[in-house]
Amino acid sequence: MADLHRNVSPTVEAQDTQLPFETALEKLESIVESMESGEVPLAELLAKFEEGNRLLKVCETRLKDAELKIEQLKKQKDGSVAFEKFETERDA
Repeated sequence: MADLHRNVSPTVEAQDTQLPFETALEKLESIVESMESGEVPLAELLAKFEEGNRLLKVCETRLKDAELKIEQLKKQKDGSVAFEKFETERDA
């Protein structure tokens, strides 16, 4: 039973990392709502918890990337805005 979290296929994890932030957040909110309902069987509850953790990581990564982009946004002397290229952990 300690190895339940290893039953997730790499394909599912790869699909999660490709989700846009909004989609991942909607799925995460849906999972939380179903878990809070108290009507989910234990086995399904564990699976939803694992999926929720993956989606949470996706959302955190998207937010971190957005924060980095905002930090890289620089105002030029003439008032125009320019982006500078930066490396994320996924780019490396």
